[in-house]
Amino acid sequence: MIDLHRREGRLLRIGHRGAAALAPENTLEALAAAVELGCDLVEFDVLEHDGALVLAHSAAEVPAEPATLDQALGYLAGTPAGVHVDLKSRGVEAALVERLRAHGLVDRTLVSSFHRGDLRALQPLAPELQLGLAYPEDRLGVSQKRVLVPLVVAGLRLMRAGLPPRIGRMLARTGASAAVLHWSVVSRAVVERCHALGVPVLAWTVVSAEEVRRLDELGVDGVIADDPRIVPG
Repeated sequence: MIDLHRREGRLLRIGHRGAAALAPENTLEALAAAVELGCDLVEFDVLEHDGALVLAHSAAEVPAEPATLDQALGYLAGTPAGVHVDLKSRGVEAALVERLRAHGLVDRTLVSSFHRGDLRALQPLAPELQLGLAYPEDRLGVSQKRVLVPLVVAGLRLMRAGLPPRIGRMLARTGASAAVLHWSVVSRAVVERCHALGVPVLAWTVVSAEEVRRLDELGVDGVIADDPRIVPG
């Protein structure tokens, strides 16, 4: 089973959607860019499209010729990188596990999701699979609307303050073995609570070296970044 805690004291370097700052996101080129930079894990989005599992963040963002899950796993199986699948479709858990097993990658993979039911469905299918509870989900795209930024900031502050006493129950209800948290809700208290439970904390999506340093000081285990070069190797 892949180790998602710090390695010899250093942060895990995780490429977001491959390495989205260096190549088109969720493409084989982006995955290769992350591997070339020595990322510990390579994260990408997976959803169902026309009956196949493909790499894309949403149905509206599926390219004309998307990379397939099999192509991504086939490539990553020949590299030393860990695999981080961010699952975007419901009801495809069995198909996902089947493809991970076919490529011999179950023990090298973290599957994260905002949906607790997805994680609960995955657990009996592959007990050895690492599961990550992603939080919080912006279902309505509110964070993208500038006029609502003050409300978003206030809401995130409340989430950050309320998360430490809740995180244990949230993880237990899903069987998650990792907390995959937006950087804005990460605090020292939530990191310490997760670590007391033996649960690593991965922070997404980080865009600056300054934010990496702050998260490093808070004790997070890994940083998910569009440009993995901002995370010390």
